[in-house]
Amino acid sequence: MTETQSPPETDSADGFDFTQEEIRVLGVMIEKAFVTPDNYPMSVNAIMTGCNQLTGREPVMNLGESAVQDAIDSLIARKLVSRRDSASARVAKYEHLVRLRHSLPPAEQAVLATLMLRGPQTAGEIRQRSERMHGFADIAAVEAVIEHLTDKYPPMVAALPRAPGTKETRFAHLLAGEAQFQALAESVGSGALTGGGASRGRTSELEEEVRHLREELAALRAEFDQFRAQFD
Repeated sequence: MTETQSPPETDSADGFDFTQEEIRVLGVMIEKAFVTPDNYPMSVNAIMTGCNQLTGREPVMNLGESAVQDAIDSLIARKLVSRRDSASARVAKYEHLVRLRHSLPPAEQAVLATLMLRGPQTAGEIRQRSERMHGFADIAAVEAVIEHLTDKYPPMVAALPRAPGTKETRFAHLLAGEAQFQALAESVGSGALTGGGASRGRTSELEEEVRHLREELAALRAEFDQFRAQFD
């Protein structure tokens, strides 16, 4: 008789041990549940597209369909994702269970997803970048959420040492495990992540702003065409 393997644990005293693929997939699902509710739950292809976005992602990834499906299956085993079957649906769709599994209200989901998708950030950066998911009144509101995520058992977020020449503390999620966090902390402390990472982050922000401006311009053009058609 084949021995049945138990699903991986995500809330033991030893903390978390997510792969980078699992972190990206789960982060995308949390984000899209907020920003595109009409297209949620999500198909594998939709999740893959979200994972491989060039904007709002640090680092940029290029995951294939099989890698995304493997991550989904693992998250299902962790009881963090479930399949949503529908008689009218032609493909399988999936939804996250973070709120149920870890008792995370919307504000905490938004902060965690922002860290999962965009890497270490200050409270001010988190507030700005999570705006489409949850509107924080001020930075103090973000810091309160970070404190709660830090105090969870096991903790889900922790502060990084300040990088040389910086004044603000940056925070990172702990879902990849303590060893990965310590390696990140050492890189930040040595100044290894102060240049390229910040530059790429700013580039992503500019690309996202350009995309929003193009969308607004397209909408204005459509409205103008409709107005002009009334006189043709």
